Amino acid sequence: MNAVAELRVNSISHWIDGKLVDGTSGRTSDVYNPAIGAVSARVGLASTADVDAAVAAAKAAFPAWSETPPLRRARILFKFKELLDQNHDKLAEMITREHGKVFSDARGEVTRGVEVVEFACGIPNLLKSEFTDNIGGGIDNWNLRQPLGVVAGVTPFNFPVMVPMWMFPVAIACGNTFVLKPSERDPSPSLLLAELLKQAGLPDGVFNVVNGDKFAVDALLAHPDVEALSFVGSTPIAEYFYKEGTSHGKRVQALGGAKNHLLVMPDANLDQVVDALIGAAYGSAGERCMAISVAVTVGDIADKLVPRLAERASALKIRNGMDAEAEMGPLVTGAHRAKVEGYIARGQGEGATLVVDGRGHDVDGHENGFYVGGTLFDHVTPDMTIYKDEIFGPVLSVVRVKDLAEALALINAHEFGNGVSCYTSDGGVARVFSRQIKAGMVGINVPIPVPMAWHSFGGWKRSLFGDHHAYGEEGIRFYTRYKSIMQRWPDSIDKGAEFTMPVAK
Repeated sequence: MNAVAELRVNSISHWIDGKLVDGTSGRTSDVYNPAIGAVSARVGLASTADVDAAVAAAKAAFPAWSETPPLRRARILFKFKELLDQNHDKLAEMITREHGKVFSDARGEVTRGVEVVEFACGIPNLLKSEFTDNIGGGIDNWNLRQPLGVVAGVTPFNFPVMVPMWMFPVAIACGNTFVLKPSERDPSPSLLLAELLKQAGLPDGVFNVVNGDKFAVDALLAHPDVEALSFVGSTPIAEYFYKEGTSHGKRVQALGGAKNHLLVMPDANLDQVVDALIGAAYGSAGERCMAISVAVTVGDIADKLVPRLAERASALKIRNGMDAEAEMGPLVTGAHRAKVEGYIARGQGEGATLVVDGRGHDVDGHENGFYVGGTLFDHVTPDMTIYKDEIFGPVLSVVRVKDLAEALALINAHEFGNGVSCYTSDGGVARVFSRQIKAGMVGINVPIPVPMAWHSFGGWKRSLFGDHHAYGEEGIRFYTRYKSIMQRWPDSIDKGAEFTMPVAK
């Protein structure tokens, strides 16, 4: 019996008020195992009533949770972190079976999510405020950061564990309650996270999951009891999300798309550059918002670089992500594979040199899987679609420029400004690059500069809508409101009516 025949189709529901709940819409969406191209589950898509129930549960839980001391919240998160460690491989396997990325990469995703939980465990210290004794007239002044209320997160298919954990650990640590709308393409990990939070002692209603599509997203954006929303996805949807959410008076952070460049200077260590580009362009089949999709080569370095990239791209071990030797797995759906292959055809049609063509890639025993091989273009120009658009697949474009100034102008002219990298042995070049480049995350001899949990993640230009980056100190600011308190006790001073603002004397 082959793998497709053995696959059992499961039903996936919602998590509302501490328990699994079947939806009321009657609508479902297929969830695939992309390695074999077969349906593995059907997920219920939320109705307005389902969204209302999740928000109502979160709203009911908020008063008690917001008054729970931060130290007690932290203890629950510490227990949650322990349970994540115990279920690390189980979560990673869920990711691989529904997303397709290789198991080792999925394990790394879980680790990066756990790091945000570890950061959020420090919430008693992170919520400490400032105090000024006797600003004048017997008045003391201090500030608080208080939770918003019910907040929601809408997350993408490419990181079904890490990106939700950019959001909800910080949000609930700050005293908010949370409604998560994960991608309907790989929803199972979110429900396991919900179960683990309950096992850790999180009160019912503090964390809820509604599976769904645009209908559920729009219901959250318009819901009067949702105070703030976080989003990660493509730029067109991020822009829509931001405009819709803010039009309803909500606080919104919406992280959009990317076209990340890696600048290769003539003095760069070529062995390191090749390793960096192969891993950053083809890891997770290019389905990362921090993937490197453009190599910008200065001078004649491309003449040495492209043949080596072609050799490595052609030799990638592309297999089922659960295969221990796999370096790259399939794309998430057949529709996305068709989209990526369409971009490859368009790049060829627009005049780019197709050095390695990944279309039509087959994996023995997995002929129905959604595979595309590593693809490499040379002589790509800024007017080409494959340069301008976020392909979100294993497609690397090489652009040739004459010097650093041209490279900076090229990269800064792109509409996206998520992440960027520079490989060089020259400290002066590195300093100029890091200061003049218009991007939110910069790597110097680091191909994927994703900040650690105590920093913050986010881009510039059309890669971010809103004022706050994700997690870290920016996450604390986003999920809390600043309040200034001035206090004087009646017996401190007796001055009669005052007609001016307090001043220091």
